[in-house]
Amino acid sequence: MPKVRTSRNRIRQPPEGWELIEPTIEELDAKMREAETESHEGKRRTEALWPIFKIHHQRSRYIYDLFYKRKAISRELYDYCIKNRIADAALIAKWKKQGYENLCCLRCIQARDTNFGTNCICRVPRDKLEEGRNVVECVHCGCRGCSG
Repeated sequence: MPKVRTSRNRIRQPPEGWELIEPTIEELDAKMREAETESHEGKRRTEALWPIFKIHHQRSRYIYDLFYKRKAISRELYDYCIKNRIADAALIAKWKKQGYENLCCLRCIQARDTNFGTNCICRVPRDKLEEGRNVVECVHCGCRGCSG
């Protein structure tokens, strides 16, 4: 029998310090709504999703930087953001590992999404790519190189 989702799974009241990050989160949410309603005319199917991936990355990176780098928010507020899906817990977990500090999205490291069972082209360091190539863009999220 499937698990029934109740309102107890989410924390209702934001913890102390929420008022400091709320304007930025609201601004990113407004950008996300705008990106979702943007016209897809003249774009490839995957290109329509690139702005959404970018904003999702920005929102998660903002929470990650506040908690791990600057230590500006509490553990309670960080957990609130993770539990309410303001930030992506899986992406943040990858950022904590060596070699994945600048990862753009989780789809770029999933081998099943590529033709030859390897990582995305954006995960290849720029100095290892052929010099004759023009700009390299990820098919999944539009990243131009997140490996460093």
